[in-house]
Amino acid sequence: MYTLVDSHVHLDAEAFDADRAAVIARAGDAGIRHMIVPATDRDSWPGIRDLCAGQPGIHPAYGLHPAFPDRHRPEHLDRLRQWLADNPAIAVGEIGLDFHQATWDRDLQQRYFVDQLQLARELDLPVIIHARQALEEASLTLRRVGDLRGVVHSFSGSEQQAKQLWDIGFHLGIGGSVTHSRAQRLRRIAASMPIRFLLLESDAPDQPDAAHRGQRNEPARITEVLRCVAVLRGEPEDRVAEATTANARRLFGLD
Repeated sequence: MYTLVDSHVHLDAEAFDADRAAVIARAGDAGIRHMIVPATDRDSWPGIRDLCAGQPGIHPAYGLHPAFPDRHRPEHLDRLRQWLADNPAIAVGEIGLDFHQATWDRDLQQRYFVDQLQLARELDLPVIIHARQALEEASLTLRRVGDLRGVVHSFSGSEQQAKQLWDIGFHLGIGGSVTHSRAQRLRRIAASMPIRFLLLESDAPDQPDAAHRGQRNEPARITEVLRCVAVLRGEPEDRVAEATTANARRLFGLD
């Protein structure tokens, strides 16, 4: 069995309330030894802390997600600093930019993003980046703030944008989308990218693989992502599993 890391899973989501223990057990049976659970807003932090407590392979990340602007307040940035001081985390996240909704204040998103990047740099923590219809702006911000490390999760950009991220040492999180035949650009990137920048993720309960389209996703299904990426790259599955697990261990400081 391969040893795998799910670098992005919302295990605290309501969709798992009925069978969370079984979901975690199935992930273990699939060889997933570590799962990283990123936050969305201040109110999610305590639940994620409690979920990860006493579960050695489940790790919290705390941050303010850009797609929930109505839930955030400027003082939450100060509370995030104090929360991270009191509650050790594996990363700052999920943070970033989301320009999907025209009514969301882009300048305010940018301020939250920069402040959290600077906090991560100060605390020497990696960042978990969400960038929807804003990848170019997010990448420019990462370069401008500088001295950062992390992953752009659920990457959906171009080959050029991917290279810009590799050039500053950032990883790409690849999930179920790569298994869909229509995702030709993403499949080309997964096939040819430097493997040292590749991470596997489920983004569960969202983004299921092609075989489970329309169903709730769960972390055990990153084995389907692994299988697809290995085929695209023409490499053995164990090679891709070993490399992506090593990448996650290195980035997030996993034991």
